[in-house]
Amino acid sequence: MTAATAAATVVAVVSPKGGVGKTTVVANLATALLDGGRPVTVVDLDPQNALRLHLQMSLDESRGIAVQALQGLPLAQACFDSPQGLTVLPYGTLAESDRRDFERMLDGDPTWLSRALAELPLPAGSLVLLDTPPGGSVYLQQALTAARFALLVLLPDAASFVTIASMERWLDDYSRPRPEFLGGYYLVNRMNNARALCRDVLNAMNRELGPRMAPHKLHFDAAIEEALASQLPVSRYAPDSVATRDFSAVAGWLSEKV
Repeated sequence: MTAATAAATVVAVVSPKGGVGKTTVVANLATALLDGGRPVTVVDLDPQNALRLHLQMSLDESRGIAVQALQGLPLAQACFDSPQGLTVLPYGTLAESDRRDFERMLDGDPTWLSRALAELPLPAGSLVLLDTPPGGSVYLQQALTAARFALLVLLPDAASFVTIASMERWLDDYSRPRPEFLGGYYLVNRMNNARALCRDVLNAMNRELGPRMAPHKLHFDAAIEEALASQLPVSRYAPDSVATRDFSAVAGWLSEKV
């Protein structure tokens, strides 16, 4: 293990389907972890390159992890400091042909991300949160191979419930065989206690997953969408909101786990 990997713990945030709010979770959870005293780096592995939209980052900057990789340049040169104090490594802006080249490179070298992150000059105790595109992909494989901990984001609905088996296979394939892997936990987003269906699905998830459900849930809160419209983490937009309290609780739990 290199000094950099010893200094930082990599957390992959993944989901089997789009629309579960995964990128929103990454941006706001990272901010809550930072507010709790942990140095945090966020890495956007999604070609949509949307993580920066939550963090007041410039839309004119084209550099990012994919661009640096294709040009053989250090990833550290594409890391930016957000106004909140996070270190942000965007995906970058690529032509479609370049994106395909990057994905072929990742497919041919399953541990590339692990080695690349180990070269980042991160302070001791850092957390690195990886935002990934939904579903199975070379990005998912890279993230779960590099991560010591995985957060699997679900909605409290039937469509999410039926994807649990797929996510379990991902963990079996890429994460659990490694002795340094600390575990994968399921995090429910947009919980609405007023809806019977949400409550029923949550109960089914608890029965299915037991202690591998994160002990805190992220409740539906309109402040999340309003914060995104302002390109802010919800804690900066609505510090007294339910969402801010929820993210703080999840951050406290995660910080204890890793």
